[in-house]
Amino acid sequence: MIKLLDIRQKFTNIREQVEKRVCDTYLLNYIEIPIIDEDKLLLLVSIMDRLELSYSDMQNYALSTMLIQIALDTHEHITDASVEEKNRQLTVLAGDYFSGLYYKLLADSEDIMMIKALSRGIKEVNENKISVYQNEILDIEELMTSIGMIESSLLTHLSEYFKVDLWNDFLENLLLFKRLLHEKRQFLQTGSSVLFEALKTIVFPINNNKAKELSREQQNHLFLCCDHHLERSKEVIEKGLEQLPYLNELLEKRILSILSQYQPNAKTFVEEG
Repeated sequence: MIKLLDIRQKFTNIREQVEKRVCDTYLLNYIEIPIIDEDKLLLLVSIMDRLELSYSDMQNYALSTMLIQIALDTHEHITDASVEEKNRQLTVLAGDYFSGLYYKLLADSEDIMMIKALSRGIKEVNENKISVYQNEILDIEELMTSIGMIESSLLTHLSEYFKVDLWNDFLENLLLFKRLLHEKRQFLQTGSSVLFEALKTIVFPINNNKAKELSREQQNHLFLCCDHHLERSKEVIEKGLEQLPYLNELLEKRILSILSQYQPNAKTFVEEG
């Protein structure tokens, strides 16, 4: 098992480098602080730590990938109707700014194959976002695949580039699991969820109401669908924890923490309503 201190220090140092680049003082007056997905960063560092890479190369690849991830996440916020027009425009510019930082880092590295790999990941993320957000998907399995690709495509293309794609099934299921937990929690708290709106369109196609306006029984059915796929992903993740080589202690603890957040609550949802 990899030494905890070693991987933690690399993770912390790279996270600080990401923060320095995205926390622009002017932008932060008008947009929310960009969210750095620390789980994706930890996965990146963990994958690359077992490769014959210099720390400088590892840092550059991780920074590049996280900057484009943050750019994609930032652009996603412009769909929020409550955002004022000026802030919307600044959010678009912020996403473009983070994209520019990403391209500069990769251009400086002159690693053409890496640029192509991440470009394929960006294309997959954007194509699947369009399908999900515009409710173009008519099958639950396809929807879950698309959500998984939105969350994992950058990392899976990176692992393919490094020829360690044995990680990919694990990555896809872990990041899908985490996203499903987030969507489920968000719907419970606010009645708003991209996933639940897409599920509503598939499961109740002739009902024009929003997911939050469905009957309790209908909402419960959507929760059951979500829980079913959480359970399936959980099985793959638990199997991966036993079989994947070189899992470090920090990553393993974080994965177990994510898994512990899942509690099937569809039945409880009905009873407490």
